[in-house]
Amino acid sequence: MRLRKLVCTAAVAAFVVITAPPAGAQQSQPDEIDALPFMPAPATQVWATRSLSAQPGQAQPQFLRLDIDQLTPRFVTSESPATVKITGKIVNVGDRKVFDIVLRLERGEPLGSEDDLRKALREPAAAEAVQPKFTPVAGELEPGQQKDFTLEVPLRGTEPTSLEVDQPGIYPILANINGRPDFGGQARLAALSTLLPVLGVPGGETKGKPGTPAKLTVLWPIADRPRLVRLGGEDDSELIDDELATSLSVNGRLYGLLQAYEQAIPSMSTAMCLAIDPDLLRTVQAMSNGYQVRGGAEGKGKTEAKLWLDRLKLAVTGRCVVALPYADADLVALNRAKLGTMRTLAVTDGPKLIQDVLSVQPLPDLVWPEDGVLDQSTFDELVTPQPDKKYPGAKSLLLDPTGLADAPGTAPVGVGGKNPVTAVKIDSMVSDALQGSESRPRTLSGVTAPFESQPVSVQNALAVLVFRAGWQGDGRNVLVAPPRRWHAPLSEMTEFLVTSQKLLSAGYASQTGLEELTRATPAVTNAKITYPPEAGAREISEVISNSVTSQSVELNGLVAAMQQEDSEHASPSDLADPLWLGLLRAMSGAWRGNEQGARSAAEVSQGELNALTGMVGVTQPNSPILLGSGDSPIPVTITNKLDVRVTVRINLADTPGIRKLDLADQVLPARGERVVRVPVEVLRSGRFPVSVRLTTPEGVALGDTVKLEVSSSAYGTITVIITVIAGIALVLLSGRRIYKRVRARNGENGDAPSIENVTPEKSSA
Repeated sequence: MRLRKLVCTAAVAAFVVITAPPAGAQQSQPDEIDALPFMPAPATQVWATRSLSAQPGQAQPQFLRLDIDQLTPRFVTSESPATVKITGKIVNVGDRKVFDIVLRLERGEPLGSEDDLRKALREPAAAEAVQPKFTPVAGELEPGQQKDFTLEVPLRGTEPTSLEVDQPGIYPILANINGRPDFGGQARLAALSTLLPVLGVPGGETKGKPGTPAKLTVLWPIADRPRLVRLGGEDDSELIDDELATSLSVNGRLYGLLQAYEQAIPSMSTAMCLAIDPDLLRTVQAMSNGYQVRGGAEGKGKTEAKLWLDRLKLAVTGRCVVALPYADADLVALNRAKLGTMRTLAVTDGPKLIQDVLSVQPLPDLVWPEDGVLDQSTFDELVTPQPDKKYPGAKSLLLDPTGLADAPGTAPVGVGGKNPVTAVKIDSMVSDALQGSESRPRTLSGVTAPFESQPVSVQNALAVLVFRAGWQGDGRNVLVAPPRRWHAPLSEMTEFLVTSQKLLSAGYASQTGLEELTRATPAVTNAKITYPPEAGAREISEVISNSVTSQSVELNGLVAAMQQEDSEHASPSDLADPLWLGLLRAMSGAWRGNEQGARSAAEVSQGELNALTGMVGVTQPNSPILLGSGDSPIPVTITNKLDVRVTVRINLADTPGIRKLDLADQVLPARGERVVRVPVEVLRSGRFPVSVRLTTPEGVALGDTVKLEVSSSAYGTITVIITVIAGIALVLLSGRRIYKRVRARNGENGDAPSIENVTPEKSSA
């Protein structure tokens, strides 16, 4: 299924088609088609369709597609216009002509409870309460043709096209397209369902303000999927692709996120807090110094990166900032893989980087895990101080309500235990509305989408936010957290923040800073950590975590073999730390649901580790090695191109005819070379292919295996000893034989009678 992002200020549309009645069936008049033959998909879903074909899994053809460009007003107040206006286009995406195309805007009864609202976010709410008269849009559309339209209907009153809204509420609305396909009957061919919040009816009733306004906090995400391959100097860094150049430029995703934040700051400075991925910050900083794209191409985003980074520095001055785990690493997956050092690095490296680059101190000891949930083991590790590693432990967490038990209300709660912490709850209903439906496919032409795995659904989120403030005010905390890698048009981001500002200025909500929530004294102190099963299903896979674990063992072994040459040379951490960060990129929560992306990131980190270990190795000699005697050593040239000393072990593969002798580990100086004479015993003469490779004392392979050609015409010591012993044995055996022959010959000649031939004489009586 081909996925395309539909930019619209109403919401991102969902397209639904139905079967046209068979040819010859009785056709209804447009204004008589009131029954819902299907439930239209909600605006929380984005469905693209293959042109001139059926949806996968459907036997019915597709005829029309409805694209909504604008809905006005998005949020109705007593000062709003008295009409609702929608503009867009209708496209014939089928293989036959469609006649008598008409449109009407319908509405349902206002949603009165939070349960009703949550259900409407999952599936469209009924919208048959008011079904006005249809308005003609096009007489006919040929396949491939499209028709722009504008429909403006009264919000209240008794006119035939009126929505008849006479009181405040959250109303389901439905844009309903009917038409008659060639060879078929009149039917609904496309529809869009969304929610319209009405806080005040123009010229009519206005919802009263709550006694205590809602406490609004907005956590604004600045994050992306990992793209950095290697951090270098001027023009020397490398990125996996150059998509960030587009994202940071005008009309790009990250550009829009920053611009929307800048526009909101004057009136929402207390409520707004930026959540920044340190890995993105490091990547943009590298881009601003010039960079390469994997494959050798020069990066094109240097200027855009510098301008964006300068704007970000200015925007965050004196503002609230939260550091995400580095590369938004999946903390639970790291803990399951027993990568505790990496987990600690993920939550400690980011705040320092943000302070160094942006000159702003992030909220201290605060962790916002992926999906806002932790399992008990990861929680225990995160909140436990580690004095030797200078990790004080997390003091506050941002969690989804599904990640907590025994935590009533919306205020921060205390999670007890040996190291109690404050858990600040994210408003899951507003955030889920922005996240959109989980049911949308996550693929683009069979390839995992490069970023933003969830659709944009700002209109429904606006409705939920208005419901929270207007109908549930009661002083509740409303902490809004859009998706980490939110991919909304700038107009949609701005619309959401403008609605927030209207609620604040009208007194339905008040600003509350995130720092105030993290420092609050919880009234509930016995909350417990829970980990939903569905969260576990979304973790980074065991295949990836096993790969990262293997690489971490290899990197640890390499670091153990390194020593700093002197103060002017690099330290082992200078070389190893970038690789540890690369391993965190492979464990990024951005890869949830994107196995191929995670595999590619793990391959990148493995490649960088191989490049580092490949800097130390055996140099191939220019000619065969000739040994003058059986105990002559084999000269082996070993080279270290790293800026640190490295302790290595020379390993010779088992070779018939040559016996390895013990050799102590060798210390190679930084950027040095040595010729080491490896003691061996040659057991026979001839030519021998000897494979040599370096490893660290812990067995980490360094460089490539080199095959040496060794020739020897000499006998080894063992061979000589065996030959001498054999000669002595031969001499002794020969002497013994000669001796026997001489004895035997003397006996025959009577010179020396044989003992056997002597007969004793009998004695006389």
